[in-house]
Amino acid sequence: RRSGQYTMNHDHSKKIPDGASFDRSGSQDSLDELSMDDYWKELENIHETRGNNHEERALVVKEPDEGELEEEWLKEAGLSNLFGESSGDSLESMVFLSTLTRTQKAAVEKRVETVTQTMRKKNKQHQIPDVRDIFRLQNDSKGKVCDGSEPSTVRTTENKNETHDGTKGNAKLLYEQKSLLEDMPSSDTDINLEISFAEQAANLKDSSVGKMCKGGGGDTLLPNFRLPKDKTGTTKIGDLAPQDMKKVYSLALIELTALYDILGTEFKQQKAVKMKTKDSGLFGVPLSLLLEQDQKKVPGTKIPLIFQKLIAQIEETTLDTEGLLRIPGVATRVKGLCQELEAKFYEGTFNWENVKQHDAASLLKLFIRELPQPLLTVEYLKAFQDVQNLPTRKQQLQALNLLVILLPEANRDTLKVLLEFLQRVIDHRDKNKMTLKNVAMVMAPNLFTFHGFGSKTIEQSEFVMAAGTANVMRFMIQYQKLLWTIPKFIVNQVRKQNTESQKKEKKDKAMKKLLKKMAYDREKHEKQEKTPNDTDVPQGVIRVQAPHLSKVSMAIQLTEELRAGDIVARFLSQKSGNVQTIKREEVFLYEVGGNIGERCLDDDTYMKDLYQLNPNAEWVIKPKQN
Repeated sequence: RRSGQYTMNHDHSKKIPDGASFDRSGSQDSLDELSMDDYWKELENIHETRGNNHEERALVVKEPDEGELEEEWLKEAGLSNLFGESSGDSLESMVFLSTLTRTQKAAVEKRVETVTQTMRKKNKQHQIPDVRDIFRLQNDSKGKVCDGSEPSTVRTTENKNETHDGTKGNAKLLYEQKSLLEDMPSSDTDINLEISFAEQAANLKDSSVGKMCKGGGGDTLLPNFRLPKDKTGTTKIGDLAPQDMKKVYSLALIELTALYDILGTEFKQQKAVKMKTKDSGLFGVPLSLLLEQDQKKVPGTKIPLIFQKLIAQIEETTLDTEGLLRIPGVATRVKGLCQELEAKFYEGTFNWENVKQHDAASLLKLFIRELPQPLLTVEYLKAFQDVQNLPTRKQQLQALNLLVILLPEANRDTLKVLLEFLQRVIDHRDKNKMTLKNVAMVMAPNLFTFHGFGSKTIEQSEFVMAAGTANVMRFMIQYQKLLWTIPKFIVNQVRKQNTESQKKEKKDKAMKKLLKKMAYDREKHEKQEKTPNDTDVPQGVIRVQAPHLSKVSMAIQLTEELRAGDIVARFLSQKSGNVQTIKREEVFLYEVGGNIGERCLDDDTYMKDLYQLNPNAEWVIKPKQN
């Protein structure tokens, strides 16, 4: 037993343990021996299924050369301009770097140094700017970091000399702190989304011994993490325009890396070598390819049709069935149904009336396991697993939040539908006896023991990661609403980037001339076209456009209590023929332009506060694109 993980010796990995013979420690102390029994049984069912009907498709994970991992990381973060032949064209990167926090800068600096050293060794004489000089210039001219916090005395540069053995120090810290935390009660905890997670961790690390949440034996003892009300509105994944989401992705990757650096946990993206996969069918088909063929049947669909149908089939009977998801279907019947679905699903001739509920549940889990690459992706599966090694539950939740943002859209959307379904199963726990813990135990092996890495790796990870991945699964189900939130500090960094980019563009002389001419033409046009009813909007009033509604425009007086939902309701209250066809839940107020591309506002957004944050925005009511 070591620091919250299981260690197995020699040939023990070849055998599934009877019952639940394991030790408990660290983050696993919330999972008692009896509860682990579901995990091992599910694992045994998976092995039996594979033994009966499985062609081993080992996915080769390439071991990166020195510096290759860091180079790939910089590309993923949108910072490829910092090295290589294109290093001279780094204006966009300069804007991006100027908005980073101290810990984010340290994470970038660490990777750039590694790439620089590697390139020198390989005699690649490209001009490589020293990222430390870039940051030094920016820090001289700016007094605050961009996450809203004051400059701190965080010692982030010590990470440069850390070895990859940082987890040992982390494990020791966990062990030393555990005895101090046995009596810590579980309570409501606000999640701070305004300050960078890595900055919070660094400040905690510097100021005192990090507080840890004690594990508990039941579902109710998980901390009640809450999002404090943000007057400028909560931003969910899907609320921002694609060009801003691209920036969010880069920032989330850097932030996650910075957080792992501060906490001494190694963060490595895995890279899968391309392998031959099925190019049609249902099971064992890449998610992107499956959606491509589904969109020909149902344009715009974002979740595989077979996945949707299997969930609907399970729910059609009742979610009160005892042991739902835990009790497997009959193996031979599931195999036959799988083959029949492959042949008849898209033709519409498959007879769903003959599918028993437990068989449908087994098919759903089989679909997840048979994906050529895991639902949590090859790149980030290990990072999801490593969440269990982070010291506190709050930090585990923060890391999961960033990892969800990093998932490809198809994987993220499918995961969301799965987690929502699992929560509905748990809501019926009084009848079906499937608590949060039970469901997490059953589903963890299906998401985390990916067959594509080869049997040896699987078997080791099954024992080493068992309780840890079950806890990560619990977190994903319990806090799914929080996980699909984009932290405010990242949204603010996107706003800052957009503002800085606009400033740099305006310095361009040619652009200045063009803007001057456009302004002149517009002013001339407005003088000709202006009517008494179309006067300039006075201070404290916004003009809201609603091209899809009968009342297409309205001047709205801003007050302290006015919210986005109130404005939408005001527009919909204007009686008209076509308004009756539009449901309230289908339309939203959008913040467009200024320092953001486009953002769908939640109904509780206080408009005066948001207007002060983005005074140059336009305001439009329209349906949300799903």
